[in-house]
Amino acid sequence: MSIRDWLERSADAFVDRKLGPDDVRRCDALATRRNEYGFDPFGFQPRSLRYPMLLSRWLYRNYFRCEAYGIENVPSDGPCVLVANHSGQLPYDAVVILTAMIIEAAKPRMVRTMVERFVPTVPFVSYLFSRWGQITGTPENCRRLLADGEIILVFPEGAAGIAKPFSQRYQLRDFGSGFLRLALEANAPVVPIAVVGAEEQAPAISAKPLAKLLRAPSFPIVPYPPFVPLVPLPSKYRLHVGEPLHFTGDHDDEDEVIEPMVRAVKNRIRSLLHVGLRERKHVFW
Repeated sequence: MSIRDWLERSADAFVDRKLGPDDVRRCDALATRRNEYGFDPFGFQPRSLRYPMLLSRWLYRNYFRCEAYGIENVPSDGPCVLVANHSGQLPYDAVVILTAMIIEAAKPRMVRTMVERFVPTVPFVSYLFSRWGQITGTPENCRRLLADGEIILVFPEGAAGIAKPFSQRYQLRDFGSGFLRLALEANAPVVPIAVVGAEEQAPAISAKPLAKLLRAPSFPIVPYPPFVPLVPLPSKYRLHVGEPLHFTGDHDDEDEVIEPMVRAVKNRIRSLLHVGLRERKHVFW
């Protein structure tokens, strides 16, 4: 056995031991699409997911102490579009939702998160994200996944949502209509999710000149060292998952036809946010 093989086996054994048999079984139970060669065409490797799961589970249970309400509203199989509000400067909200669907759902499901187009340009990130099941958020990628009965996570606010200043927390930005057209085309339900707690994890302002220089959607600065939100504050997360919304119609309809459906989803998320904010007693507990 080579040193490399020994290191890989030792690392796998360590991660499996730390995750425990229950969460290992949940990772192994994740359904993945396969091509004729037996591989996921987007590069997802379920066993590789165990490594980030070790961290994401700790963030979920110990750091953000997440509580998930209504997780049973997510269909246990078939295509589905999860739609959530976006905030927090860095996408820990996506990590929390993905982790909840693995360790909380009655039947664990692999959520494919739609990452921004600039992410694959970051060294190493593109390689790791694909191995961990995340894909660039293009319509074609979404169509292929939904056609195979997979579940995708969409943040219709995009970069504008994640880069909101702290003074505008929980104020939803405009929703794009692409997710609704995809749901209509795939005949997939839309499940609204309100994320409460992410807005307070990194109270920041966006340094637009630096963002432009780095060709990033935003460059957040927080008022405490190291002044960039690499380490979020331990705000308590609460996920409020609404009942699936079913829409009918032609995905190629004019915007005037699609927009009322988009507003219905946005209004549902806004209502769930109001419920979550009203029920929580404190940002950190």
